[in-house]
Amino acid sequence: MMRAALLAAVTGLVPLPALAIECRLALALAIDVSSSVDAREDTLQRGGVVAALTAPEVVAAFFASDLPVALSVYEWSGRYNQELILDWTLIDGRAALLDAAEVVARSKRSHNDFPTAMGYALGYGAKLLERAPRCLRKTLDMAGDGQSNEGFPPAAAYREFAFDDVVVNGLVVNAADFEGEVGLIAFYKAEVVHGPGAFVEIADGFEDYERAMRRKLERELKPPAIGALDAAGDAG
Repeated sequence: MMRAALLAAVTGLVPLPALAIECRLALALAIDVSSSVDAREDTLQRGGVVAALTAPEVVAAFFASDLPVALSVYEWSGRYNQELILDWTLIDGRAALLDAAEVVARSKRSHNDFPTAMGYALGYGAKLLERAPRCLRKTLDMAGDGQSNEGFPPAAAYREFAFDDVVVNGLVVNAADFEGEVGLIAFYKAEVVHGPGAFVEIADGFEDYERAMRRKLERELKPPAIGALDAAGDAG
């Protein structure tokens, strides 16, 4: 009997158990290092990410569930100018979170003279999420201070890459005078954010980056309510 059961499992007649879930959220943070971001502004945003990751309220949100969060960080600018800062790291304790923040703190800007190729940055993020740990949810954060001005637009990225189970949120850095507040925010809301519950957080210049990042992380890391999960399941 045991031999027959084993044979059936091997030949596919009996369904094998699903792969175990490793985490509740795979979260990728994308940092804009295009030419519109000067050295001072890059220091503010890089430091803002570190400060936000280690803020008490964000730390509490990371560990608000028994299931950990997987975190990754990359920077983007031109078509072929995406660089991984932090590869997928399972934040399963405070030490892991502090180590991840330290990696970002030690990172150096890879490029500073390329335009804003957001479609390519989204495609890179989609590929990064494809090899993330097996999580219940996937979120990509696109932070930037300008509209896409090189390569294919965000809409093309959403058509060509695997975004069906990915939520894309935006962090608008309202700092570039030539963009104008309404135009940039409207661009993010209309073309960048993607998926159920996606939202835009607004930083009033790079000096406000830390606050905006902290608010965004708190909102993203908060475990979804059971009722919200049930509703999503009913809708599907």
